Amino acid sequence: MTDPETLVARLRAAGCVFAEEEAALLIAAAASSADLESMVAQRVSGQPLEHLLGWAEFRGLRVAVTPGVFVPRQRTGYLVEQAVEQARSGRRSGPPRDCVVLDMCCGCGALGLAAATELHAAGIGVELTAADLEPAAAACARTNLTPLGASVYCGDLFAPLPPRLAGRVELLLANTPYVPTEAIAHMPPEARDHEPRTALDGGADGLDLIRRVAAAAGHWLAPGGGVFVETGAEQAAVAVKILAAHGLTPSVRESEDLGATVVCGIRP
Repeated sequence: MTDPETLVARLRAAGCVFAEEEAALLIAAAASSADLESMVAQRVSGQPLEHLLGWAEFRGLRVAVTPGVFVPRQRTGYLVEQAVEQARSGRRSGPPRDCVVLDMCCGCGALGLAAATELHAAGIGVELTAADLEPAAAACARTNLTPLGASVYCGDLFAPLPPRLAGRVELLLANTPYVPTEAIAHMPPEARDHEPRTALDGGADGLDLIRRVAAAAGHWLAPGGGVFVETGAEQAAVAVKILAAHGLTPSVRESEDLGATVVCGIRP
């Protein structure tokens, strides 16, 4: 089993597109041959690679990810990129101030971690808060975000947040689930069977959580602050109408390279 070629062949037969890279990572992570065999068997059965390794790579960072927690998608890095650029452009004039960032539906906290890291690199201080409905996700996010001085809450969307954040959030990164309920059954097993349903299921049209976030966003955003959500390309037009209906100025940003669609709503 420790023969890399055999390992690659098993992973490729199981449908792993990047079998060579995965084999190298599993070999490096395994403490013994028996441990490697166990990890490979779990991967072949559909367990996410990131859950086996205990981490995911996201925008150049190694982010801790534990079993039962949503794995950050590489395309979602485009949402972070757009949000960071929004914050940077807003600081080309005016006095220095910390950027208040809220990572909503945070999962392992990857978006908040990446945004804070990139803003710090640009010389911008950050006050970071994160929240998730799933206790396992909130615990994982604390592992990743506590070193940054962030506060992480467990609860339904905005419900657990402290009132002091109201009207102060400049970047609201809302990685809400947007898969329509009927499409869940057609997702890859590693997502469908190993990630929490609450992190995937967006309701009948996939936009239920975006509606709830948009309805409350104006209360939490600072003037000029923005909410950033990811959608499917075919959902963007409806998401724009949802944000506009709640008084936000919407726009759509797309990355063809990443296959990513981000809808932004700015509070006037």
